Amino acid sequence: MTDAHPRMALGTMHFGTRLSATQSREILDAYLDLGGQWIDTANCYAFWGAESGLGGQSETVIGQWLADRGVRDQVRISTKVGAEPTRPHGFPAAVEGLGRDTVNQAIRDSLQRLQTERVDMYWAHMEDREQPVSDVAETFGELVDQGLATRIGLSNHPAWYAAAANVHAQQRGAARFSALQLRESYLHPRPDVQVEGEDHPHGMMTIESKDLAERCGLDLWAYTPLLTGAYEHPERPLPKAYEHPGTHGRLAVLREWADKLAMKPSQIVLALLNAQQPAITPIVGVSSVAQLAEAVEATRFTLPEEALEELNTVG
Repeated sequence: MTDAHPRMALGTMHFGTRLSATQSREILDAYLDLGGQWIDTANCYAFWGAESGLGGQSETVIGQWLADRGVRDQVRISTKVGAEPTRPHGFPAAVEGLGRDTVNQAIRDSLQRLQTERVDMYWAHMEDREQPVSDVAETFGELVDQGLATRIGLSNHPAWYAAAANVHAQQRGAARFSALQLRESYLHPRPDVQVEGEDHPHGMMTIESKDLAERCGLDLWAYTPLLTGAYEHPERPLPKAYEHPGTHGRLAVLREWADKLAMKPSQIVLALLNAQQPAITPIVGVSSVAQLAEAVEATRFTLPEEALEELNTVG
């Protein structure tokens, strides 16, 4: 095992559904051997791929792997609450939300599936505007006080929400939300168009979320960084929101640098996210050990300054 942790989190959305338990464990074993540390999951993964119409499969696979391998102290576990259907196949009309009782029960259910006493990061998965911001801040802060979560974060929330929640937490001397998890990649959609298949109205990383993170010391995590394989598979069309001149210019420069550096375009994207200010931790989902090895290699690669300048400014 290498000493340097790759600057990424392993996405496990399809563990136990699209990927069998055996395949999932092979990837987890390889991730550990490659020095991987953060493992990202959610209590709702993956209700849409399960006959039951409810989630929990990913956490269950990870928990059994942790118990069998005895490696809980070598990894960090990140999971979420707020998007699990309250009835089979009930999303998005019937979703658990972020009420105090719901969150308190959900984290205990997640800990049971994960076979651990605490998680290292607990995320509010999506907004619940029926709950006051102050109540959500207090609910999650109490989980830290109870030792059930080491850190707390907000996924798919706007920057203003994070700022308001943390002002409230600061006034109470409570734990703050210390990370934001949002959708981000090298290509960006038009801001006035809803991305096809994106369920979260505030799921995109913005200049405001980046500014908040940099000025207030929050970590940034990026989901769907590789656009479900679109960088390497032209047969997988990008959503229509990405159809604009900036996309074509960026893709051309990305492919040029991939050729120059003898890397895959997706590897360049991962290295570029790490190199941003503030740095962005990509959450990378893979379906094979080979894909995992490529991703880990990319997050350990330092792009030349010339590449950074050109990739960041084109388009």
